[in-house]
Amino acid sequence: MEKPLVSVITVNYNQSGVTRDFLNSMRSITYPSVEIFVVDNGSPNDNPDTLAEEFPEIKLIKSEKNLGFAGGNNLALEPAEGEYCLFINNDTEVEPDFLEPLVLRFQEDPSLGMVSPKIKFFHTPETIQYAGYYPYNWITIRQHLIGYREKDRGQYDEGGYTFGAHGAAMMIPRKVIQEIGPMAELFFLYYEEHDWCERIKRAGYQVYYEPRSVVWHKESVSTGRASPLKLYYLTRNRILFARRNNRGITKLISLVYLFTVVPAKFTVLFLIQRRFTMLRKAYQATAWNILNKKYE
Repeated sequence: MEKPLVSVITVNYNQSGVTRDFLNSMRSITYPSVEIFVVDNGSPNDNPDTLAEEFPEIKLIKSEKNLGFAGGNNLALEPAEGEYCLFINNDTEVEPDFLEPLVLRFQEDPSLGMVSPKIKFFHTPETIQYAGYYPYNWITIRQHLIGYREKDRGQYDEGGYTFGAHGAAMMIPRKVIQEIGPMAELFFLYYEEHDWCERIKRAGYQVYYEPRSVVWHKESVSTGRASPLKLYYLTRNRILFARRNNRGITKLISLVYLFTVVPAKFTVLFLIQRRFTMLRKAYQATAWNILNKKYE
């Protein structure tokens, strides 16, 4: 097959050690035509220059402030020259041959707008994190990963169209980005890739799960598994996603649910657990959507 240039883009935030492991795994890949961008997202307690010294093959971009997941990744789009852009978390490590199947899939199917590999948990390497997505419940804005926490016995080794890509590793052709625009930076953290997938699908493209490509994910290194920061952005952006992507009566019912039932559930849960900071963040996330009605 042809070997078009792939622009690999990853974001670092106070995690040079984690990013170093990712870059070491990239040194073993077999795909010959890549450029690697590391975007330092205004790390206050890190020195990303050490990465450029140790890995002279990378192109280091330093932001003066934290632009969030979408903003950090978008910084690399202007200098990137690849026919395809791979957005991949710095808390991943890759199989040597992981790029070839992704590129080949696009070459074989021009209807595709985004492709994600099979993603497995790094610390439990026989366990699947992502083998595609089931469709959303458009009322609750809940979506479930196919294969999540299942032992990989080859049951998801057949690729196919899927409802959404995984933000930890997703490839998109440059021409699609030029058509629909980059990720929406107003999300800052979480749901931006889901919003992007919806825009891709509305433009007439498909999203695909490619199991011949494998990535290992360490998951939630940046924000913690149940941190107030993570709760805030997941709650805020769940509502924002519904506002931007639901339509008609479904949108009305969904927003009633998200503005009433969800806060009530959080209130009961966090009061019982006496986790008052978490409860405050949940309220703040809901209030943000009331105070920022223009962002749709």
